[in-house]
Amino acid sequence: MDQKMKLACIPQQQYSDYRFNVIFNAYKWDPQVGDHNTIAKHVLLLDSDTARQLEALAEQLAEETIRMEEALLKNLPLVKELGLPSAVRKWLNHMTNYNRRDHIRLMRFDFHPTPDGWAVSEVNSDVPGGFAEASVLPQIACPYFPGYRPGIHMGDRMLQAFVPKIKKGGTIAFVHATSYADDRQVMQFLSDYMNQHGYPTIFAAPDHIRFQQQKAFSIIEGQEGEVDGIVRFFPLEWLNCLSRSSHPEGYYDTITASCNHPAAILTQSKRLPLVWDRLKVEIPAWKALLPETRDPKEIPPGLEEWIYKPALGRVGEDISIKEALPLKEYQRIQKAARRHPKDWIVQRRFNSQPLISSDGQEYHLCIGVFTIDGKCGGFYGRISTLPRIDEKAQDIPVLIL
Repeated sequence: MDQKMKLACIPQQQYSDYRFNVIFNAYKWDPQVGDHNTIAKHVLLLDSDTARQLEALAEQLAEETIRMEEALLKNLPLVKELGLPSAVRKWLNHMTNYNRRDHIRLMRFDFHPTPDGWAVSEVNSDVPGGFAEASVLPQIACPYFPGYRPGIHMGDRMLQAFVPKIKKGGTIAFVHATSYADDRQVMQFLSDYMNQHGYPTIFAAPDHIRFQQQKAFSIIEGQEGEVDGIVRFFPLEWLNCLSRSSHPEGYYDTITASCNHPAAILTQSKRLPLVWDRLKVEIPAWKALLPETRDPKEIPPGLEEWIYKPALGRVGEDISIKEALPLKEYQRIQKAARRHPKDWIVQRRFNSQPLISSDGQEYHLCIGVFTIDGKCGGFYGRISTLPRIDEKAQDIPVLIL
């Protein structure tokens, strides 16, 4: 594996300029999490065969994921077992006109190297992040490594996905938690890219969008009117927190081209493997790559070969890898999972194989592979000194030989 994939360092004397460039040109406005610098001095270098393998695996997983979503929509009673909030389940029951071909389907599959090959920890099916990191970051790093090139530009693939679904020059609403800079930086990158290619954009909180006759409209002062597309970077279950007067259920039944449509929540839940066999769908890639997943009630507590994950966890939160956590947090997670097992899963732990960087340090790696409408949409790399890839992990560009 070392010959196919390696961590190299940005030259030490040039790292400061590189980091400055990343902050201001790669939309990395929050380069620190507490005391942790999240802009790595490293770059992941892949050979082309490994890159193609990851692309092919992600595309196969995307196709299988879509099949499972469609099967669940035809068998909604199974949704109760996914740990979704009751309001989400209710609104899913009222979707009357969903056709995935009318919308843009974005996912990110997280791959980890192990001694036995690749393992997949999850699919970020609802609102995956890392857009600029899979678009601009490799372009910034590329001059430091002659002979290597950036992979697929994620922003361009998103643009191409919207073009056939909205009118030329149509307005796209970027829906997110507007008070959070780390959410805004994700939206700002893609908004700027769409603007550069002739599509006006607006930034909206989820309750700034209302729906009439299943079409989306902005109620933002000075930006009122119909919008032609939606990019939602707001976790679907958070819509439950909005007032009923804002009618968030409109997102479920809209004919406005959306990325992602709420149907994505069906495969966001990490409890999905618990209903796999009842879906009667062939999913060989998922079964080969995802570690064994069980209901917490089936596994005795305290077995370190099993880890707990929240059904709707994101950014690596509350994953019970013992050596990556303070003891109190590890015990809190176990207690919460035993108390509310329907909100959790247990998963057999895979053996993450760390890479040794060119400066002799050891890091665990996650490569997020985007798919957009079933086709590969770019790579998003992260590394950590611990075997849990969470909000403290460092972002690294992925370059290809």
